Amino acid sequence: MRSFDEIFAIAASRHGGSEALEAKLPRPDPDVTNLPEDRWLAVMTRCIFQAGFNWKVIEAKWPGFEAAFDGFDPGRNALMDDARLDMLLRDTRIVRNGAKIQTVRDNAAFLIELRAEGGAGQLLGGWPSEDYIGLLAMLKARGNRLGAMTGQYAMRFAGRDAFILSQDVTARLIAEGVIDRPATSKGALVAVQKAFNQWRDQSGRSLSEISRVLAFSV
Repeated sequence: MRSFDEIFAIAASRHGGSEALEAKLPRPDPDVTNLPEDRWLAVMTRCIFQAGFNWKVIEAKWPGFEAAFDGFDPGRNALMDDARLDMLLRDTRIVRNGAKIQTVRDNAAFLIELRAEGGAGQLLGGWPSEDYIGLLAMLKARGNRLGAMTGQYAMRFAGRDAFILSQDVTARLIAEGVIDRPATSKGALVAVQKAFNQWRDQSGRSLSEISRVLAFSV
């Protein structure tokens, strides 16, 4: 497995040099633990609706989503009944996918449950980066449609430190001998976390930065 500096050099050579590459790297939000519940629910919902769909359509309709789901207030959405669900299925302001609409109710209830564990900000935003796969496992187990790439994108877009196992990141991990195929098993994810932790120790950088460097090195 190459060192982080070696992989950074490859990425820089393909993206206009070190300065140009640095300008393209995402940085975690230092205030992510203060992100309110409604914004966690909003970003989860956005990533769920974007999955397998044209992102530009969701972007264009997003003000309608905010209005239709009461600003993603967890209390209101957790109490979504069948009558409101039927109303939302006819609401042209949003994408009318019944299964995805129901995730808003379920994930609102999930966020409310987290209040007893310190709250969404502290638990999701403050989860240790060296056990990021533990956070992903928790999201998959307790959230609705928050597994795999959806959970990874939700955490990145919320501003927390996060890697995304995109096609390019996966290609670099395979090239480095970390995994031999896309990481779907627990063992493969443990290997990925171990590699990211090693590059993190070498560079002092966040998972978010390392992930983007890996992607740009392909």
